[in-house]
Parts: sequence; structure tokens; C-alpha cells
Amino acid sequence: MKWTDTNTIAEMLYDTHPDIDPKTIRFTDLMNWVLALEGFDDLPEHCGEKILEAIQLAWMDEAS
Repeated sequence: MKWTDTNTIAEMLYDTHPDIDPKTIRFTDLMNWVLALEGFDDLPEHCGEKILEAIQLAWMDEAS
């Protein structure tokens, strides 16, 4: 799984952190949580704010 797999990442974050409101997450925490996901295999330097925003939006969609 890579940074661009936003929907898969969002689904996994929703399952891993069900009590977290994705609207309140800090990007530093979000990045660390994505890096810790099982099956995630990409470099931190390939991530940027736009990718984190896309993941956050996908997670919010998943949570609604």
C-alpha cells in the first residue's frame, strides 16, 4: 500500500482508530498512523499535505 491508496488507508484507519474523529486529527499524527498500518510500504518523504488532506477526507467519508 502506498500514499496514493487513500481509500484503502482511510478504511484501515477507520477500523484501527474507531473512536477518533478524523476532523480533529493533526497531520503529524495522521502520517505516523499511516506509516504504522500493516501492509503500508512507502517512504515518509513521498507524503505531502495534499496527500494527508485526501486521506483525511476519505476517512471522514468512511466515518459518516
